[in-house]
Amino acid sequence: MAKVQGAIVVDIQKCKGCGLCVPACPAQVIRLAPAMNSKGYRYAFMEHPGECTGCANCSLVCPDTVITVYRVKANAVN
Repeated sequence: MAKVQGAIVVDIQKCKGCGLCVPACPAQVIRLAPAMNSKGYRYAFMEHPGECTGCANCSLVCPDTVITVYRVKANAVN
């Protein structure tokens, strides 16, 4: 069975650091960065990229639509 691997891309300059994406992620992949963007907000990023399933919950709850989700089917090799 193919495993789905996901990834997100966050527009860090538009992210306002509201943090709604953090609890929305069932795989607990997303965190707010300790660094700040040019507007002074802590932006969201993938802390554990290998765990992302591409569920898109983060993108759905983002009020500023700054998160893009990608999914790739990785074939399991036995």
